[in-house]
Amino acid sequence: MIVRTLKAAQKTDRRVVTPGWESTRLLLKNDNMGFSFHITTIYAGAELHMRYANHLESVYCISGDGEVETTEWHTKYPITSGTIYILDKHDEHILRAHTEMVMACVFNPPLHGREVHDETGAYPLHAEAVADDRS
Repeated sequence: MIVRTLKAAQKTDRRVVTPGWESTRLLLKNDNMGFSFHITTIYAGAELHMRYANHLESVYCISGDGEVETTEWHTKYPITSGTIYILDKHDEHILRAHTEMVMACVFNPPLHGREVHDETGAYPLHAEAVADDRS
């Protein structure tokens, strides 16, 4: 069994901070579950252009509001507390945060731990792993 708290994980290298977002990765590849689970905060005013070419992602909005736009059809979907969106086709998209948004994110295949978006908006398949703390 693996038991972790968000508060404790935020004080480790499981927390990744960038100018537009920060993510605490609670479950990673080295946990051997077949997916990773993150709590990610998107800062108010952020506009993130992404396309996870190597991963599938599900995103559940815990709090805040914004929108996600498909770049292929330019369809905009409002994102508020209680909304889930699923990038099941490696969808290229733009996430805009009108207010600070707290999101629960699941990635398949799982992330290693220290990934940030590359120039295409994707996470690499291989990246630096965090310590296997099992705590």
